[in-house]
Amino acid sequence: MAKYGAKASEKVEKTMRERKRGTLKSGSGKKVTSKKQAIAIGLSEARRAGGKVPKKRSSSKKTSSTRKSSSRRSSSKS
Repeated sequence: MAKYGAKASEKVEKTMRERKRGTLKSGSGKKVTSKKQAIAIGLSEARRAGGKVPKKRSSSKKTSSTRKSSSRRSSSKS
């Protein structure tokens, strides 16, 4: 089963073309030059339009567990 729907791929294609032309803007109004950021913008537009797109991955869980383990190591050394 496909993860992404047709609407999602259309939105991503559109944003990638805009990025290539130099007309894609981020939420703050700055020009987008990164491919990853253009894809993220396309997927969020597809989500808003009701397309089939998986939920966002939460990156905060990964960083918080890493921080906790590194703080334990440093406190045990002292």
